[in-house]
Parts: sequence; C-alpha cells; structure tokens
Amino acid sequence: MLKKVCFIIVFLLSACVTVNIYFPAAAVERAADQIVKETWGGPSEPVKQEPQSRIFTPDAPTVIIGYVNEAHAQEADINVSNPAIRALKDSIKKRSESIKPYMDKGIVGITRDGLLTVRTSEGLSLKERAEVQQLVAAENRDREALYAEIAKANDIARESVPKIKAIFAKSWVEQARPGWYIQDAQGNWRKK
Repeated sequence: MLKKVCFIIVFLLSACVTVNIYFPAAAVERAADQIVKETWGGPSEPVKQEPQSRIFTPDAPTVIIGYVNEAHAQEADINVSNPAIRALKDSIKKRSESIKPYMDKGIVGITRDGLLTVRTSEGLSLKERAEVQQLVAAENRDREALYAEIAKANDIARESVPKIKAIFAKSWVEQARPGWYIQDAQGNWRKK
C-alpha cells in the first residue's frame, strides 16, 4: 500500500510540469535593432545575449526540491541569417542610400507602423516623383517580406507577424536620424 501511495505521489509531482510557450519578443527586439543598424547605418554591434539561467551559489539561500514544478523555455535564438533574410537585408541596405536624401528633405517619412510613405512631392520633378514612389514601394515590400520571413524561419505563427512588425516599427523610429519625419500613434507628423 505504501508503495502504491508513494508511486501516485511521485507520478502526480512529476506530472505537475508547466511549459510556458510565448512570443519571443525580447529576441525579436534584439534582432530588429541589429537589422535596422545593419541596413540603415550606425555602428554594427553583435547581438547581446542575456543570461539564460540562474546560477545557484553556495552563499545564496536555496531550497532544492526533488521534482520540477515548472519548465522554462530557453530564450529563443532568432534566426535572421537564412538566404531569404540575407537577400532582403541586402536589398534594404542597397536602397537606403537612395531613400535617405528624400528623408533628409522631409519628402519621405516613417509611418507609425514602421513603413515609409511619401509625405509630400513638393519641389520634385515628375521623374523624381516616380523614383521616390518606386523606392518607397520597394522598401515597404521588402520590409513586409522580411517580417514574414523572420516568422517563417523561426517557426513563429503567421498570426504573430504584426507583433514582429510592431517591434521593427519601434526600432525604425528609435534609430531614425534627427530631422526625419516620424508619424505618431495619432497619425500626426513630427520631426525627430
């Protein structure tokens, strides 16, 4: 009888494992910051990893129990280096030098969702208007494709692509040059 009770207790304790599955926002944020720096300039720094686990030292008061009551997923390591992602990053990087002069003049701005838009075409020739429209359209296509590819490469649900886009939007805005136009949450434009 005692064996049976012990077996049931051990079984129930070992069955009490909680697995936390969540969107790896912190890892996506680090990847977004790095990609924006790589593609639009700024010092390129390696992605910093935060400590993944707690280390118990002899000095720390700890209680060790013989069963696991919760399982923690290790912080996700976001893959941003497959061939499709590299091609999109290269395309964005090559185009950036053509778009930046229009951003410096206030013609192109960063929308609240992290995409680009032509704010005004004042002072542009017909040829320049067509060029800036093509640049902005190509940039936005590549950014959207990048977010979808990051989700695909990391087995992140397609429904989470808007979360990835929002994280990237924050990074595009934070790393924008002073003087560039940024759209706020209400849709108003302001200079950074």
